[in-house]
Amino acid sequence: MKKLSRACLGMLLAAVAVPSTAFAQDEEDTDGITITGGATVVSDYRFRGFSQSNEEGAIQGTFTIAHDSGFYLGTWGSSIGFNNGTEIDLYGGFAKEIAPGLTGDIGVTAYTYPGANNTTVIEPYVALTGTIGPASVKGGLAWAPGGQNSLGDESAIYAYTDIGVAIPDTPVKLKAHLGYANSDSYLGGLDGEVFDYSVGVDFTWKALTLGISYVNTDAPKIGGYKEAIGADGAVLFSLGAAF
Repeated sequence: MKKLSRACLGMLLAAVAVPSTAFAQDEEDTDGITITGGATVVSDYRFRGFSQSNEEGAIQGTFTIAHDSGFYLGTWGSSIGFNNGTEIDLYGGFAKEIAPGLTGDIGVTAYTYPGANNTTVIEPYVALTGTIGPASVKGGLAWAPGGQNSLGDESAIYAYTDIGVAIPDTPVKLKAHLGYANSDSYLGGLDGEVFDYSVGVDFTWKALTLGISYVNTDAPKIGGYKEAIGADGAVLFSLGAAF
């Protein structure tokens, strides 16, 4: 994949320039619908610890429509280093508070790669989000069933937890992530299992967020294998704008 082009940077700047009122509506006109979105530039697009952009920069965008009932639909996209250079994810589900301070979420994601045949992956997921003291904690499980053209007879599961702690009266948020993947096929670990983890910090100013994090996996290091598949440790940077 090529490094970020002027066109990509222009797309990000255009997204940043969109007024925050672009989707503002009077409460009586929204019918319970909320529209959110954003754009981000990252120094490396890591998916569950593995680089999807040949350890080079990528531009990403997202757009979600949610209803007060709990149903939501959205899309997320990124430049990548394979399958014609584009990933577009479509997702939808239902999220609702199931107890005070605890939200349940169930849905499905379709990972698509325009122009590449037999590559779409369908992955249902469930998640719980809550608070423990000053920390926001999320745990989830995603399952890609076998029998899909992109996976053959193979399947995979991914379990994870995310923790975020916002420091009061500052624009700083500390964050940490731990994930575990298990697949019937080669997954970056010789036994089909791999852990990924990251720690980082976000700095927010108005609609902008600057992120710095360290990400790594326990993929085998033998013969430079871990570096070759883009699963080695790295410091990542991101700059995003939300609306």
